[in-house]
Amino acid sequence: MRISDRLRKLKPSATLAVNAKAQELKAQGREVVSLAVGEPDFGTPDHVREAAKRAIDEGFTRYTPVPGIPDLRAAIAGYYGQFYGVCAKGENAIASCGGKQALYNLLMALLNPGDEVLIPAPYWVSYPAMVELADGVPVIVPTDPDSGFLVSVRDLESVCTPRTSVLLLNSPSNPTGGHYSQDALDEIARWARARGVFIISDEVYDRLVYEPAKPSTLSPMWQRHPESIAIVGALSKSFCMTGWRVGWTLAHPDLVKACAKIQGQSTSNVNSVAQKAAVAALTGPWTLVDEMKASFVRRRDLALEVIRSWPGVVCPKPDGAFYLFPVVEKYYTPDMPDSAALCTRLLEEAGVALVPGSAFGDDRCVRFSYAVADEVLVGALARVGKVLLGK
Repeated sequence: MRISDRLRKLKPSATLAVNAKAQELKAQGREVVSLAVGEPDFGTPDHVREAAKRAIDEGFTRYTPVPGIPDLRAAIAGYYGQFYGVCAKGENAIASCGGKQALYNLLMALLNPGDEVLIPAPYWVSYPAMVELADGVPVIVPTDPDSGFLVSVRDLESVCTPRTSVLLLNSPSNPTGGHYSQDALDEIARWARARGVFIISDEVYDRLVYEPAKPSTLSPMWQRHPESIAIVGALSKSFCMTGWRVGWTLAHPDLVKACAKIQGQSTSNVNSVAQKAAVAALTGPWTLVDEMKASFVRRRDLALEVIRSWPGVVCPKPDGAFYLFPVVEKYYTPDMPDSAALCTRLLEEAGVALVPGSAFGDDRCVRFSYAVADEVLVGALARVGKVLLGK
């Protein structure tokens, strides 16, 4: 079978692969708990689901403009005004099939062959693959748990070259939950502008930031320099709409048009019904976010206490998202030499699915998602602990 060289180099999503293996074991009758997939265990809010039902009843089931219906583009722009005081217009927004497509569109629109993209590690699993699909060159920038896995201007400067074109920044981070303060983000943005480096700011988890930390964003900097920054957002995490597949880009109108050209030749518009639901989410009550944040803080602290009790494990306390990314290399052995082998053992012996840190660019670690019920989390951590400690 003829397959392109581009695709042969592409690695499958590690998170989806782990989840598939967990489902396979479940089908065999094994009891498996998945802490692998980043999906909140809350339901989509009633007012969002009602908006979708209403759209179906009213026959809103046909093609829409590729960038999204005007109401949705205006709601996306309004989101940044409501939460960050940023003045944006509908022409600055394009709705895409999740944040993943928004990122893909941007990289396809911005990169020429050989352009280098700085990617702080640990990184979301799809970043390097997307860069490679756009004929760019991923340049991984390592970070350390002592800094909370946050990159510094010094780190970026050390790897910047004349070929550096884009910086792909993620805050709060998947997989670490690391969160940049507003001052830190602004410092990085000033460095990037001085260097002529475009920033793609992945802010999908921006509503899930836990006190005393405060939400931060590059949207005010974008307002001043729209030719240098694009913001990516989505409703998957903040409104428990993972299956609805609604994300967006806030960008200069010319870049929005470029992304629309790419999207027009791939997926066209986001599902019309989901667009109406997204308008309701962005303009309706945000009480669900407050409820989730309270639960996630409780679960984070609960899980952090257990994980830090395992001898030799180091785990920074995250300020956002719903992941923990502990350093567990102390438990590697000649027969279990890396994070993938450790996760395989934990899945088979503890019945707990985790994602190896190698998928995120740091093989010292594994990723735990705490977006599950408290009792499920407690039970899963106890089972992991028994395997690690040999009890």
